[in-house]
Amino acid sequence: MEQMNYAKWLTGKLGEVSKLPEKPKLLLHACCAPCSSYVIEYLAPYFDIDLLFYNPNIQPYEEYVRRANELVTLPAKSGIDAKVIICPYTPEDFLRIAKGKEDDPEGGERCTGCFGLRLGYTAKYASDNEYDFFCTTLSVSPYKNARLLNSIGEKMSQLYGVRYLFSDFKKNDGYKKSCQLSQKYVLYRQDYCGCIYSKAERMKRTGMTE
Repeated sequence: MEQMNYAKWLTGKLGEVSKLPEKPKLLLHACCAPCSSYVIEYLAPYFDIDLLFYNPNIQPYEEYVRRANELVTLPAKSGIDAKVIICPYTPEDFLRIAKGKEDDPEGGERCTGCFGLRLGYTAKYASDNEYDFFCTTLSVSPYKNARLLNSIGEKMSQLYGVRYLFSDFKKNDGYKKSCQLSQKYVLYRQDYCGCIYSKAERMKRTGMTE
């Protein structure tokens, strides 16, 4: 896929969607409540949104539960009507794609495989349940490569036959706004991406211990 201005593309697409007689159904892969806060506020005027919490990379289990529970509170805190779908905890899905890549730096091939795993699951769920579009909140993070995410999203769109919503939610101060909304809603903000490898890297970088 040729490089595009994802934020500009999304603005154009939202303009098209706003002219439709009914809001399309969007399945939004949610990595966590803080990132989702800004994204659902931005997209809610245009779509009927369901949030899908499929993140088998998150470890330990207690962290998975904490992030899932926090996401469940978000619609009420934000005043946005959005259904939250919490998937079963299946860390073996992530460990399978991470095998042999345990020592990769964050942002390397292990992360690419993780993005593919989560976006693939989301696309299949969207296709099986007749959503009009699917997307992910991941690009709101300044640490996530929007071009890579959109490339994977496009591939999964073609594989499962459901439209992908190209985006780069960190643009136009998206990340800053997500931080502000997290404070407003008193959301738990984690200090590592999710997997044990990102946690170990964060601890090494900061000199922290358990």
